[in-house]
Amino acid sequence: MAGAARILIADDEPNLRRVLGAILTREGYDVLLATNGEEAVALFDREPAAIITDLRMPKLDGLGVLRRANAVAPDVPVIIITAHGSIDSAVEAVRAGAFDYIEKPFEQDQIRQVVAKAVRQSEHQRRGPRPMGVAPGTEAVGRFGLVGRSVAMGQLYAAIDKVADTPSTVLLRGESGTGKELVAKALHEQSSRRTAPFIKINCAAIPKTLIESELFGYEKGAFTGAVGSKPGRFELADQGTLFLDEIGEIPIESQVKLLRALQEAEFERVGGIRTIKVDVRLVTATNRDLEKEVRAGNFREDLYYRLNVVPLALPPLRERRDDLPLLVEHILRRFNERLKKQVLGVSPDAMLRLAAYAWPGNIRELENVLERTMLFCESASIGAGDLPPELGGGLGGTAVAPMLPLAATPAATPAERTGPQSLKELVRVETDRVERELIVRALEATRGNVTQAAKQLQISRKSLQLKMKDFGLREKD
Repeated sequence: MAGAARILIADDEPNLRRVLGAILTREGYDVLLATNGEEAVALFDREPAAIITDLRMPKLDGLGVLRRANAVAPDVPVIIITAHGSIDSAVEAVRAGAFDYIEKPFEQDQIRQVVAKAVRQSEHQRRGPRPMGVAPGTEAVGRFGLVGRSVAMGQLYAAIDKVADTPSTVLLRGESGTGKELVAKALHEQSSRRTAPFIKINCAAIPKTLIESELFGYEKGAFTGAVGSKPGRFELADQGTLFLDEIGEIPIESQVKLLRALQEAEFERVGGIRTIKVDVRLVTATNRDLEKEVRAGNFREDLYYRLNVVPLALPPLRERRDDLPLLVEHILRRFNERLKKQVLGVSPDAMLRLAAYAWPGNIRELENVLERTMLFCESASIGAGDLPPELGGGLGGTAVAPMLPLAATPAATPAERTGPQSLKELVRVETDRVERELIVRALEATRGNVTQAAKQLQISRKSLQLKMKDFGLREKD
């Protein structure tokens, strides 16, 4: 609901502040006002859903506000307000990471549309994975801002190295919360385009009627509210990388123009006649089954093949449980700073319960659980009893997701726990035991049908076959 969203407005002109505040207050937003950039930065801890800042202000200008926001709150969209003579600067701001810009004088409908779009994207970002950059001095735990040293992550790192500095289109596939945006950014930063813009757009956050103008821009008078010309994301990404998240949400009516832009590297703005040529490397992402969407007639087959040149699959957390101790350590360190807590670790019992959980929400769900647990934890270490009930703990709250069917799985005995000495080895041994038992159950329930067992376990058939081999469960048995 829009009324729950907080909008921070920074402008040194009192009249403009009042007008913007009144427009957005009538829309039901909670409005914060700042008279300059420094005041705006001081209000970041109020967690705004979006920021509107004038480009030119005393003490700290709009670009300074943008840079600070990108550093401490990268999920918060920043909208730049600019005078007509500063359009070039505003476009550069968007190329540097601003969500959008609004030219003075502006229409009230334009303000409402841009803010609503920014709030939608903010909500999508907060539901999706937040950036998990590796802290300085801890590069050994992962690469490219991703945390993990499992075999699956090693394969992903190798793939990024191989395809990053190529012009080929990449399609990232994986469940929500697996870090697709981080991989897209890694592909850009490891390429020769790294000094050019990295422009991202969440297709699900854009109304279907506006997606074409967002991608390709529009000319003045192209539609109601188009009070001036505006470049689209393809233009802004020229010489750089354009990341289209949730590509499966693009309406089929707009897919033809997107296909032509990819094939010919040219397009026209909405309402325009001039052909614009660009050099853009495209990276897309989806959590949908695009082949199924093609069969259903919701996604063009020719566009699918154009996007699926280099497919990269991101492993879900349940298929990289060896990375769980690293992820937990990393998240605790980050949330300790944010929440001003001193939670130093997780007990072996708590780690075992984390390792036995299905994590359908992947890393974002892990972050959610650990943040909630840390808020109520009174000691320096999270114990099993501190975890939410859905993980077998005693912390109250709403369940975030179902567990794998482990009710009949006996807990590790004290004797078993004293075997492995390190926490990592303890987690590995217990995880192997749980995984083997789940596989045996699934195979028994499906009468040895590997394909059906893989579906029941929510893993690929190939992954199940590899695990069966590791656990000595041959298919003929």
